[in-house]
Parts: sequence; structure tokens; C-alpha cells
Amino acid sequence: MNKPLPSYNALRAFVAIGKHGNLKDAAAELFVTPSALSHQIKNLEAMLDKTLFVRSKSGLSLTDDAHALHEELSHAFSLIQQSVRKLAQQPQHNILNISMLSTFAMRWFIPRLSSFQKQYPDIEVRISTSIHEVDFAREDMDCAIRSGNGNWQGLHAEYLFTETFTPVCNPKLAKQLKSPQDLVKFTLLHARLRPDDWQVWFKALDLNLQPAHEQTFETRNFAIQAAIDGIGIAIVDPSLVAEDIKAGRLVTPFPQTMADKNAYYLVYPKSIQQPHIQSLKNWLLTQMN
Repeated sequence: MNKPLPSYNALRAFVAIGKHGNLKDAAAELFVTPSALSHQIKNLEAMLDKTLFVRSKSGLSLTDDAHALHEELSHAFSLIQQSVRKLAQQPQHNILNISMLSTFAMRWFIPRLSSFQKQYPDIEVRISTSIHEVDFAREDMDCAIRSGNGNWQGLHAEYLFTETFTPVCNPKLAKQLKSPQDLVKFTLLHARLRPDDWQVWFKALDLNLQPAHEQTFETRNFAIQAAIDGIGIAIVDPSLVAEDIKAGRLVTPFPQTMADKNAYYLVYPKSIQQPHIQSLKNWLLTQMN
């Protein structure tokens, strides 16, 4: 009957001690204590019925019997590491990881996602939302959709569309708005990251208005929902609420729409030649028409 093989941890302990010649450095490599390694080696020697190390004041050295085992195990562990790293570095060809702002994801991208899936059924899109710029060297992201001036160092930026903004509110509240001057009677809704949109819109219309009430939300998505619920009037890009306008949950009470200084871009590292990014880009550009 064949004897059971020693445990993986015991063999790793043997290889590490043979490489370093002492318990302290080997333990540091394996993130364990020297006493734990000593216990592993004693058990391994007992299982093999062989003395593996000669102990002296200068440290631990391999016995004659242990040299060949150490060489072969070192090679075997090296092959294991190479195989695992090779697998980890292989791109997941059917997955496209994309980062974007939460409001853009909820209000623009996801409502259109079924169109992408019908056109590219073999690509799984995984969406991550954040407000910070993606560090492609550290984060597991293939691309991102961001609002800005199109100048991101080391990144290719594909222009999608210029953001615009105009007031939106629910139909009941809209009946009380005859002109932009009437806005001062109602609560104006803000998003924390875009605190100046209302003033920019007022300035474009040459209006000097001080609203009676204002409320700030963490995201535009929250401000939009508050507008739907009649809490006040939000100011957003109409494309972000296209579904709500179509369904009659929101209306644009005034025709004046202001173009923002920034635009939306698809961004990704210049060094990446990912065919799925090209597919996404082509699809996004069709959505702009």
C-alpha cells in the first residue's frame, strides 16, 4: 500500500529552508513563524524516515539524501508558479470591465445595454461605478466612460457627446411654471459634484435669480428621483432622463438648453488593443445618432 504524500505546506517549508539555510528567513518568506517551520520539518523527516538537514551554529544545510529532493521540488514549485501566473495574465476574452459614473450608468448606459447585448451576445459587460479617474495599471478595468475635456495623459479618448443641461420636473409642478423667473418659488435640486449648473444656466439666460429653497444630493441620480417625486426641480442633461421624459415622469418646462464645457469620452490605455473595446466604441457611436 502506497504511503500518503507529505502535505504541500511541509514541502514548501522544506524548499524554503533549503534555499535560505535558516528558519528565520524561510519563515519570513512563507509568512509563518520559525517554530511552525521547525514543526513541519520534524513531521516531514518522520514521515520520510530521513534526516533532511544538518543543524550547526551557522544554520541548516541539506543532507546528501535531501539535495536531489530539494532540486526537484524547487523546479516543481517554479513550474506551478509559472503556470498560475500564465493563467492569471490571460485576458478574459468574453468579459469587458468598464467604469463610469453611477448616474450615467443608471440613467444612460443600462437602459441601452440590451441593444449592445443583442449586437454582441458573446461579450459580458461588467460595470463598476466610481467618481475617481481609473488607474488602469492597478485596477482591473478595460475602459471607462468619463466626462471631461478629453485630455487624459497616456489614455486614448474617443469623443461621444457634449453634455447639455436644462431644468426638469414632474408634470404637475411644470404646470405652475410660466417662465424661468418662476423658478425662484420652488426648490432647486443640486448634485454635490455639480454645484454650479443652475447658476451657469441662469447666467446663459441673463437671469439674476436667488431661489427661495435649494437642496443638494450626493448624486444627480438622487436629484432626478427627487424631481420625479415632486420635491423640486433638477437641472440635468436631457439624455440622462430620456426614458423618464418618454414615460411622462418628467418634462422639460423650458426650451433653453445650455451646453456644458465638458463632454463624455470613452477612455482606455493607448497600449491596449482589446477587440471588445472596439466593439463597445462602435456601438456607443451608433447610440449618439
